Amino acid sequence: MITRKLRLQRGWSQDQLAQLSGLSLRTIQRIERGHTPSLESLKSLAAVFETTVADLQQELKMKPHNSDISLTEQEQTVIEHVKAIRDFYSHALTYAIIIVFLFILNYITNPGYIWAWWAALGWGIGLASHGLSIFEVFDFFGPRWEKKQIEKRLGRKL
Repeated sequence: MITRKLRLQRGWSQDQLAQLSGLSLRTIQRIERGHTPSLESLKSLAAVFETTVADLQQELKMKPHNSDISLTEQEQTVIEHVKAIRDFYSHALTYAIIIVFLFILNYITNPGYIWAWWAALGWGIGLASHGLSIFEVFDFFGPRWEKKQIEKRLGRKL
């Protein structure tokens, strides 16, 4: 749904939208994550955003001509990048929790040999690679490279 975009255009937080619409904060969060809202929730949001229920229900892919409400390609790219960053942080948190658990388990079972370092090293390399790709530290095969390769194969100049 486009609730998030409409909310951000007005500079409102999720909490402010919840207060204005009479919905709970949890309901706003669910709607923005893509859960299907009830008709009553849609009516409340439509009143707050001064739009129709039909506009709120529209799928972004099905009605791209309505540029007031649909996401632009740049906005969609930014949203995907932010989701990728969130996924990286989730990966890092999972890594930290599991590795701490493994070190505790290692200490309890065999304190003479620290085998948890191997798991930390292996997974750490994967986590570092994930971070480098998300934050585009080394952009060897990123969008610019892809564009150059496409243009090269199509025989066009940049």
